[in-house]
Amino acid sequence: MSYQVEAQAAYVLHTRPYRETSLLVDLFTLEQGKVSVVVKGARSPRSRMRAMMQPFTPLQINLRGRHELKTLLQAEAVAAPVFLKGDALICGLYVNELLERLLQPADPHPHLYVFYQYVLNELLAATDIELALRTFEQKLLQQLGFQFDVQACQPEAIYRYEPSRGFISVRQLSDALKPLCFSGDQLIGIVAEEYHRPEIRRAAKRLMRLALETQLGNRPLRSRELLQGYRPKG
Repeated sequence: MSYQVEAQAAYVLHTRPYRETSLLVDLFTLEQGKVSVVVKGARSPRSRMRAMMQPFTPLQINLRGRHELKTLLQAEAVAAPVFLKGDALICGLYVNELLERLLQPADPHPHLYVFYQYVLNELLAATDIELALRTFEQKLLQQLGFQFDVQACQPEAIYRYEPSRGFISVRQLSDALKPLCFSGDQLIGIVAEEYHRPEIRRAAKRLMRLALETQLGNRPLRSRELLQGYRPKG
């Protein structure tokens, strides 16, 4: 039996062409998590849906379907789009790609939805993009059930990060191990979100990348490649 969902808050994560005039769209919704929908006729120049199926636009949607792929019936923009540019735009696409790749279909994460809105607002303000990204990455990992257990860590000790085992004490630190290692003080600071400390920020960037790569597998992020190649003009 088909069912219909109305007045669902959502953002567009990713779009791709479907048949001659339609789109397949991955949405991040408040109540249902990630949902994939067909938007019929959205590629037609006359379609009112075309302009709304863009990232960073807060939407209210109605959809219908009994399978994993739903049909979008209606969409309304409930506020102005978040217009990002430069590296803030690429960081926004990075956040979207993380959600698209890591969330399971129809797995609700309402708290993560709130942090998604937070990171978009922080990227728009562009006052501290790095802080916004580290905070969001940490909240995303927590929502996926991935916790950094640092209760046994001693501040002065050195630990190697192993995804399947956590943090393993290191007696001798070689150059080869350095990218995988952290001081106990750094790990405790990351979990406490002490991002006012520059050394904690640097360590958090390495740790989040290691943890996310474990979840993402071997396929690299398109947005990360864009960010690495981005060079502002002027």
